[in-house]
Parts: sequence; structure tokens; C-alpha cells
Amino acid sequence: QVQLVESGGAPVQAGGSLRLSCALSGSTLDYFAVAWFRQGSGKEREGVSCLSWRYPSTEYTDSVKGRFTISKDDAMNMVYLQMNNLEPEDTATYYCAAEKLLSWCTLDASHWTYWGQGTQVVVSS
Repeated sequence: QVQLVESGGAPVQAGGSLRLSCALSGSTLDYFAVAWFRQGSGKEREGVSCLSWRYPSTEYTDSVKGRFTISKDDAMNMVYLQMNNLEPEDTATYYCAAEKLLSWCTLDASHWTYWGQGTQVVVSS
């Protein structure tokens, strides 16, 4: 059974950086596309970034382009989201998602089967 566990969320001041981590268990990460979503208080879940499985491609929502970077380490079964120059608008619970053999990148949550429990990021001004 595939499970995802996020970590790394914390309070941080605007302009700071955080690296979120997501550990996948129950399978091998190199068969999966991965993504990060976030949900702020009173807001809908939003796709932040994704990394496809095959012929790897990445996608970022406009508000994080140039500031966030998604990556994965197949050998360690880990997914990362490096977040730089954080803004108060980035405050949210961040979720890791995975989909087996998804060869394209999509920020549509309906395409993702496996989800973590979330890790909270709070950016103060």
C-alpha cells in the first residue's frame, strides 16, 4: 500500500526559505509522477508543482515560478519542494501527491491517487 508522509513545514518570515520533504513507502518512487498541492484557510486546494514520471517534465503554478523547485530522489524514495523568497500568500497546508506511471505533468488534483496528510507552512510579514 502506497503511503506518503510530508515534513518540513514551519513558521518562517517573508523572504525566507523552506524545503518540504515527502517520503513514499509501499512502492518504488521511480514508477511515479509526483506533485505538490496546497490549501490555504478558506481556499480551494491548488496545484503548486508537478514532475512527470517518464521523459520528466515539470510544471509550476504562476505564483511560484522562479521561487519554488520540485525534485525527487528515486534511490531514497523522497520528493522535495524547495521554496525560496516565501511570501505571506504562500501560507497553507502543503500536500504531496503521487500517481503511478503518469507520463505527463498536471496540476489537476483529480488525476492524483495517492496523497499525504499535509504539512503546514506559515509565512509572516
